[in-house]
Amino acid sequence: MTNQDITLINEKVKKESGFIEGVLLEMQKVIVGQRYLLDRLMVGLLANGHILLEGVPGLAKTTAVKTLSSTLQAKFQRIQFTPDMLPADLTGTLIYDQRTGDFKVKTGPIFANIILADEINRAPAKVQSALLEAMQERQVTIGDETRQLAEPFLVLATQNPIEQEGTYPLPEAQVDRFMLKVVIDYPNKEEEYQILKRMSFTNKQIDVREIITAKDLLNARSVVDEVYLDEKIEHYIVDIVDATRQPQNYQLPDLKGLIQFGASPRATIYLTVAAKAYAFLQGRGYVTPQDIKSIGMDVLRHRVIVSYEAEAEEKTSEDIIRMIFDEIEVP
Repeated sequence: MTNQDITLINEKVKKESGFIEGVLLEMQKVIVGQRYLLDRLMVGLLANGHILLEGVPGLAKTTAVKTLSSTLQAKFQRIQFTPDMLPADLTGTLIYDQRTGDFKVKTGPIFANIILADEINRAPAKVQSALLEAMQERQVTIGDETRQLAEPFLVLATQNPIEQEGTYPLPEAQVDRFMLKVVIDYPNKEEEYQILKRMSFTNKQIDVREIITAKDLLNARSVVDEVYLDEKIEHYIVDIVDATRQPQNYQLPDLKGLIQFGASPRATIYLTVAAKAYAFLQGRGYVTPQDIKSIGMDVLRHRVIVSYEAEAEEKTSEDIIRMIFDEIEVP
C-alpha cells in the first residue's frame, strides 16, 4: 500500500470518527474519569465485539453501559441474571394460540441492539448456552424456528469478582466469545471528589443526547475494516499469540510450566480487529505496535489459562502477558 493510499484512509477515518468525541462528551456528563473503560466500550462498539466488564460493585459498570446506549439510536435491553433464570426468559418462548391452534413465537429481551447482561455469572449453564448462540451466531433458536438478531448486536456483560456465593463460573467457551475483558479499578482521589460534587443529589437527572444512529455505526465499522495493518505488525500479532502457547520458542522458557492453555486463534482475529478499532478511535488510518500493546491485555487476559504451578507462585495471566509483551521484538 502506498503513502497516498494511507493518507486517503486517514482522511476517511477523520471524517467518519467525528461522532466519537460527541459520544465521549455525553458519557462524561454521567461518568467521572474511567476513560479506560469508556475507550474500551467504544472499541467494542466499533469492532463489533462483546465485552465482559469485571469490577467490584459501585464502579459505574452498569451506568456506563446504559449511558453509552443512550447516545446510540438503537434498542437497549437490560437483563438481570439470576440463579433461577431459564433460557426462555432470555430468548423467548412458544405460546399456544387457542383461536388458530398454532404455536406463536413470543420473542425475549435478547432481541435488542445493546444487551446489558448484568451479573452474568449468576445464571446457570442452560442460560449461558442460550446466550452463547446469540453471541456467536447472532441468531436465536426458539422451538424449530431460527431468527436473526438485528445489527448492531452487542452483549456488554458485568460480573462481580468478590462475591462468589450463588455464582456459576462462566464456561471457557463462553468467556472466549468476549472480544475484551475489561477489569475496572477504583477512581483516584480527585475523581472521587468530582463524583461527590456531581452525584450526591437525591433527584438530579442528567440528560444524555443521542449522537449516532445504527447506520452511522455500521458506516464507521466499514471504515475500521479499511484501517491499514502492515505485514510486520501482522507477524507481531501472530508472534504474541503463539508465545502464549509455545513460550520456549521466544526466549521465554520460564513461562512453559506456568501456562496450561494458550490463546486460541480467535485471539489473533480479535487482537487484529480491536487494534484497528483502537487506531480509529485515535483518529488514525493505520495500526502501530503501541495500539497492539494498549489493547492486547484486554484481548488476552481471559484467554491465557494459568497452571497450578503459576497459581502457587501467585502469577496471574496478566503477569504472563506482560512478560510476553516485554520480550517479543517490536517491529
